Amino acid sequence: MMMRGFRTYQEFLSSGEGIATNILADRLRKLEGSGIISTSRDPADRRKLIYRLTQKGIGLGPVLLELALWSARYETTEAPPAMIQKMEKNRAAFLAEVRRKWQHD
Repeated sequence: MMMRGFRTYQEFLSSGEGIATNILADRLRKLEGSGIISTSRDPADRRKLIYRLTQKGIGLGPVLLELALWSARYETTEAPPAMIQKMEKNRAAFLAEVRRKWQHD
């Protein structure tokens, strides 16, 4: 969510990870219950929810960045190599970009 910018249930479901719908729904509820994400109704379709990172969720950025870099070093990931290189080259700029994206939505 933080790095790819997913905001809707359908985007999460279509991400290629093959997560079951019940597991996805449960995880989103837990993240919301923990204050990491918040939800609002989609203005174009009031039946749909839009998911957003909270300040608490944005605060996880440095931890998630390091996990992503560690993972890319030791495992095959779906993260685009250009994104990994950008993250490694300038962690602070990458995190600032993530904060800007989520704070102004």
